[in-house]
Amino acid sequence: MKKWWHSYWFKSGHENKSSIANDEATLLAERLEFFVPNLRRFLTPWQVFLYVVAWSIFLTIMMRYELFTWYLFLQRLLAVAVITAATVFPGFIIVDYFRPTLKRLHTIDAGARIVVILCLCAVCAKVLVMLIENALGWANYGGRRILIDTLVNGLLTGGFTLVFLLHFSSRYQQLLALKRAFDQQLAAQNDLIKARIAPHFFFNTINTLVSLIESSPAKAAELLQHVSALFRASFNGPKEISFEEEVALCQHYLSIEACRLTDKLEVVWRLPDDDMMYDMVITALTLQSVLEQILLSVVEMTTETIYMSIEVTWQYHRVVIEINVQLPSKTLFIKRDLSRQINFEIQTKRLQLNFGKSAYIKSQINQQQMQTTISYPLHDAGL
Repeated sequence: MKKWWHSYWFKSGHENKSSIANDEATLLAERLEFFVPNLRRFLTPWQVFLYVVAWSIFLTIMMRYELFTWYLFLQRLLAVAVITAATVFPGFIIVDYFRPTLKRLHTIDAGARIVVILCLCAVCAKVLVMLIENALGWANYGGRRILIDTLVNGLLTGGFTLVFLLHFSSRYQQLLALKRAFDQQLAAQNDLIKARIAPHFFFNTINTLVSLIESSPAKAAELLQHVSALFRASFNGPKEISFEEEVALCQHYLSIEACRLTDKLEVVWRLPDDDMMYDMVITALTLQSVLEQILLSVVEMTTETIYMSIEVTWQYHRVVIEINVQLPSKTLFIKRDLSRQINFEIQTKRLQLNFGKSAYIKSQINQQQMQTTISYPLHDAGL
């Protein structure tokens, strides 16, 4: 589904510097802002050229009964090509120029204005070409003929423009329906993650707070700050957030769990430099929910200290997060049972909805360690 819908360009608390998963997603986000696509970005120059040539040949063939020689045919073909190009290119440019204004209007009002713009371009182009033909001696148009031909050309252009607008409007409604379905599915998965996290995590945190309030009020106050930050983020809804924010949430979460687990967990972070981190994004709560499953399945099942390293790299347009957990040597872990307990299906689907089917979360487990890899494509918008 992400292939047809994705692009938030979300950077909370930062300036408008963005990262995207792919170029198609960005173009689609523009389509969702306005029902008429930015044709100058969707169509290559060769596509526009072929359209002009094909349309000109079609119109010239339709007038073949008036043309008695190949010379007249080529003459008319050139005139029609100039009229078509002089209608299409200025029309695209004018519509794109007024796009911010048109986006604020109702679909019918915006469509009517676009039809008028294209009709005016067609009328001006037709008059200009007819005057040039008169000047070159290719034809002899009288005032009445010029008036009739320009009106007919304007009406034909308006009719074809209306047909294309109806097609764009239909596609726009389909995209809106797809976006709503995407948001509902992502919200359902996000709610499921919250439902799995909240009960045990909430009560464990409350118990830890109760024990710290009397023994260490300062630690209890610090723990409450971590809890507040984490729960505030978890109720912001499903979205793409900056990687810096996701790391901060994970650090809040690990700080909360460290208070409860005392000396049972040691974590080492290996992160990219700040400039690179600034450009990275990820779906909210993805890394945090993966870390939570690891803690539930490994750390809480032993009394030994667990060493965890989290390494993040971004190369060749892919983000790779490696989470290595050293399994305890004195506690019996059955590899098969641990593999069955670790299940990142929901997190994987959320990643794939945002970043495509090539995104994945996989775990490899042996007797010494468990290695979990989160990988997804991410292109720098600045490139």
